[in-house]
Amino acid sequence: MFVVFLCFLLFTGSLFCYYFCIFRVLISYKTKLQKNKNLPVSVVICAKDEAENLKLFLPAVLDQDYPDFEVVLIDDRSIDATFDVMQEFKENYPDKIRLVKVNFNDDNRLRGNKKYALTLGIKAAKYNYLLFTDADCQPVSKNWIQSMSGHFTSKKQLVLGYGKYQQTKGFLNKLIRFETVQTALQYFSYSLKGMPYMGVGRNLAYTKDLFMNNNGFYTHLDLLSGDDDLFVNEVATADNTAICLDPDSFTVSRPKKTFQAYIYQKRRHIATAQFYKLKHKLLLSWYYISLMGFWFTAILLFAFHYRWLWVLGIVFARLLTAWYVNYSVNNKLQEKDLTLWFPLLELYLILIQLLIFVLNLFKKPLHWTS
Repeated sequence: MFVVFLCFLLFTGSLFCYYFCIFRVLISYKTKLQKNKNLPVSVVICAKDEAENLKLFLPAVLDQDYPDFEVVLIDDRSIDATFDVMQEFKENYPDKIRLVKVNFNDDNRLRGNKKYALTLGIKAAKYNYLLFTDADCQPVSKNWIQSMSGHFTSKKQLVLGYGKYQQTKGFLNKLIRFETVQTALQYFSYSLKGMPYMGVGRNLAYTKDLFMNNNGFYTHLDLLSGDDDLFVNEVATADNTAICLDPDSFTVSRPKKTFQAYIYQKRRHIATAQFYKLKHKLLLSWYYISLMGFWFTAILLFAFHYRWLWVLGIVFARLLTAWYVNYSVNNKLQEKDLTLWFPLLELYLILIQLLIFVLNLFKKPLHWTS
């Protein structure tokens, strides 16, 4: 049991290092109001069988309070009425919308690969400043473009935003939103520490120059996922990356409604992590190992009543610190209701991530799902 106790101390100490050395910068970060630069912006939306979502959410993009922007709509081989819906919007907003259609006979090797469709859309975009979201996403305010594009400077060519999920009833919804916040906690914190490693395609901005100068998605074009996180991992630096935490800059999406759909979505997302830079893989992996190790060793020590008063005190200190981190980040990201559910959500998320890791060892997901 002494070895288990030492492991428990190691895992707990590692978590405290993450809290105070990395996550603390996000807790203390103050949202910076940007001057109205009014840079011309191309909003890029790739859609595959998203006819109904476009009807619901595209008006919020087109109704942005911004003087100079276009919306590039990409139909990625849809078999529903997606392109018809796009054409209807084009008729109503002829000066705002640019259409791109990927045909079924276009490069069969990359059929179903979102990156190929996005590349066509980026090349067709009129402006250098690109802002990305998904067809099932909606900006929470009319100042979304203003907030995100305001972080572009002569040096900052990449802006990481927050894409939240709708709050609905049920434990699955809380789990999905909790996992989204935990992901944001990490990629925002690492970016502020000068180690940006990922972003989310639901709310991401970068310049066409940055995309073209790095040969776009070329190095991972054959991979199913990674149009957001792998691209950011490849091109982001401490100097060229900014974050945007202005509540007006958030987007909101519909979450998955079943555990099966959610797990399949996360399997596809997590599969790309193996292609991150080594330093990012080590830091992210050790954080997860430390979380899992903390709970496993703590439960084991309690079961054998080994120095249980010491263990209880350390567990309490770690949970109190983690609760404060979650409380602070939840407030910044307007997810306040999740705070009361910690640490139950943390335990469930650890188990689900372990399940996904095991499933991906045997079979990789084969289709694009948003």
